[in-house]
Amino acid sequence: MLLEQFDPDKRAVIEPYMAVTPCENFPETVVSVFSHHLFSRVVEFLGGKKITETRDVDGVWPVYEVTYRGRRFAFYKARLGAPACVGAFEDLIALGAKRMILLGNCGVLDKTIEDCGVIIPTQAIRDEGTSYHYLPACDVIDVNVKYREEFKRILSAFGYPYVEGVTWTTDAFYRETRGKIDRRRKMGAICVEMECAAVQAMCSFRGVEFFQFLYAGDNLDHSSWEIRSLSGLSRLEDKEKIALLAFELACKIEENA
Repeated sequence: MLLEQFDPDKRAVIEPYMAVTPCENFPETVVSVFSHHLFSRVVEFLGGKKITETRDVDGVWPVYEVTYRGRRFAFYKARLGAPACVGAFEDLIALGAKRMILLGNCGVLDKTIEDCGVIIPTQAIRDEGTSYHYLPACDVIDVNVKYREEFKRILSAFGYPYVEGVTWTTDAFYRETRGKIDRRRKMGAICVEMECAAVQAMCSFRGVEFFQFLYAGDNLDHSSWEIRSLSGLSRLEDKEKIALLAFELACKIEENA
C-alpha cells in the first residue's frame, strides 16, 4: 500500500530552505493558533511586530515577534489541515524555529467535555496522509510526551480544569460519519481535529520539539451536530485567555532550556 512506503531519506528534491528567505535572529520558540480572529487579538494585545513571512499559492502569511514576560517568541497563524499546516511549519523550522507550541480547536466525541474546555492529547490517531511521509505506518502516534506534566502544572496554577486523551486526526471533516465516530471512540478518541498527528510526525522527523493542546468546540456526541463555540468570534475572550497559556508554557520551557 502507498501509505506503507515510508522513505527515511532526509534529502528531498524540494527542501524547505529553498522556499524561505533567511530571517536573522529568528526566535527559537513559535506559538501558533488557527483562528484568524484569535490571532489578530493576541497580536494586538501583545504588541506584535512583523519580522518575516511565509508564502504559498494561497497568499502571504506574516510571522510576528511578540514579547511575553520579557521573552521573545514568534507568533504565527497556523494553516488549516495537515498538509498546509505541516508545510508552513516546515518553513518556520527552516527559518530557525526549534520548538512549536500549537493551540487548536477540536470537535468533542464526549459530550461531558465542556465548551471551550482544555484538552491535552496523549496520542493521535493517524487518519490522514501527511504523517505517513514522516514516520513509518502505524495507526496511532504518541504526542506531548515531553512537556505534558509541565503544562498540567501551569493549568493547575491558573485554575484551568482539563482532560487528557486520544485525539482523532482526520483530513475529511465532512466524512465524520456515525460509524467512523463509533470506531474512533472505541480506539479511545475523545476529540477530533485535522493536524495533530501530522505535525507531531513532522517534528519528530525533523528533531524539533512540539506541544499541542486544544480547546473544545463543536459536539459530535449528540443525535444532531451541536456547533457550540466553533465560530471564531464565539467566546473570543475565553479563547484569548487560553491562548496565553501557550506563552506561559513557552516561558517555562525557555527558562529550563
